[in-house]
Amino acid sequence: MGRLFWKFFAFTLLAQLIATIGIGGAIWLKNVSHDTQQVQLDLSPPAAFLIESAASTLQFGGVSALRSLLEKMDHHHQIVAVNDENLELLGRKLNPQVLEEARGILRSDTHRHMVRQVQAPDGHRYLLFSPALPHAADSYGAGEHPPPQGGALLHDGYPPPFDEGQGPDRAGERPPPHPHDDHFLPFLPIVSAVLGSLIFALLLAWYFSKPIRSLRSAFEAVASGDLEAGLGSAMGQRRDELADLGRDFDSMVERLRTLVDGQRRLLHDVSHELRSPLARLQAAIGLPRQQPEKMQTSLERIERESVRMDKLVGELLTLSKLEAGALNPAQDDINMDELVADLVYDARFEAEASSRKLEFTGNCAVVLKGDAELLHRAIENVVRNALKQTVAGSTVVLESGLDVQRNELRLAILDRGPGVPDDELKLIFDPFFRGVGAMQSIDGHGLGLAIAQRVVAAHRGSICAFNREGGGLCVEIRLPVNRYDVGSVPGH
Repeated sequence: MGRLFWKFFAFTLLAQLIATIGIGGAIWLKNVSHDTQQVQLDLSPPAAFLIESAASTLQFGGVSALRSLLEKMDHHHQIVAVNDENLELLGRKLNPQVLEEARGILRSDTHRHMVRQVQAPDGHRYLLFSPALPHAADSYGAGEHPPPQGGALLHDGYPPPFDEGQGPDRAGERPPPHPHDDHFLPFLPIVSAVLGSLIFALLLAWYFSKPIRSLRSAFEAVASGDLEAGLGSAMGQRRDELADLGRDFDSMVERLRTLVDGQRRLLHDVSHELRSPLARLQAAIGLPRQQPEKMQTSLERIERESVRMDKLVGELLTLSKLEAGALNPAQDDINMDELVADLVYDARFEAEASSRKLEFTGNCAVVLKGDAELLHRAIENVVRNALKQTVAGSTVVLESGLDVQRNELRLAILDRGPGVPDDELKLIFDPFFRGVGAMQSIDGHGLGLAIAQRVVAAHRGSICAFNREGGGLCVEIRLPVNRYDVGSVPGH
């Protein structure tokens, strides 16, 4: 078990223990206070009548008459007579708490008629009161309230030792429980709660620490280079935040695997792309040594290959910065009408040199936020790629339009080239990818569309490609509009 397991277990168990002890202790203190404050005297009207009768009997008949009266009382109500020496007239042992409560009532103004202190003809004073008996409730009818169940007459809680035939019959009574048994009652729920808390804390700590240990193992596997590690099976059927974390981890590993594979493929493609111009450079350098008269031709070849390599390295650097996020577009206002006009002017000059045409239609009088140079380069890459792929004598169309509902500018570049197989439509935006129709061309490195895709994404836009009916490819670019120029929106 890890440290997190024990920390979680300890804190959960501690919280359960504190709650259990607090609740159990509060209940126990309440019971103790209730038992302490419980009235242990019979305060009912019949008891008051009997006390008054006993007081009159003692005053006018003396101690012997009172003793005779007490011995003849039934078991429902008992009157106790205690002299100044704390001795009960019939010799019964009293609970000190009952006697103390009776004297407290005598000193107070509450229920004073329930406790009487009467002087006998012989000069001795007797304290008269009625203790509450466990079976006193049996003697009350409807509407009468029995006295609270309180202390017993004896120190140990057992019935007083009446002589046979004189005291009430207690043969059928069950002895009350031993007072020491009550001391263990408050601890029973506490012990049960502690055991339940222990089991619950163990299960809860295990439930949370198990997926975390699996996550740690998966991280170690990924750190060691194993990008096939996953947490889907380890999470099982969980439906909580930890399961979401496991799925996010799997997505992260999948993304890392894609990036690593892409980097490996990029390194392979860069090596392949650099090998050809380097081989031509070596051939151009070796040719003048064998044929000095071809020095000028070799120098021209070296110059072309150097420019080609410089362009390749520049595109690789741009792509690398875009993928790393180091080339963030500036937040300048871009007048798309001017940007597209400049782009079309340059592209038409290049198209005419290769017996092709470029046609521009639509409206793009909007303002975007971003980097004008990067955006110009991205759109130009797509247009130049279309001019290379379209057949000689055909026309490349650059359409622009406004999607007011989505607040976007739409640019579509359409050519009449060989098109792209459907399974390669998403791959043409990968670095160094060339479709079947483009494999014959040696001009280009397969980075133009990859750079365009990343520049458009950096401007919070989207780019996609699909084949046209009748042959050719359509590349569609959508860019969010910052504001519209007056008159650019239909209806203005």
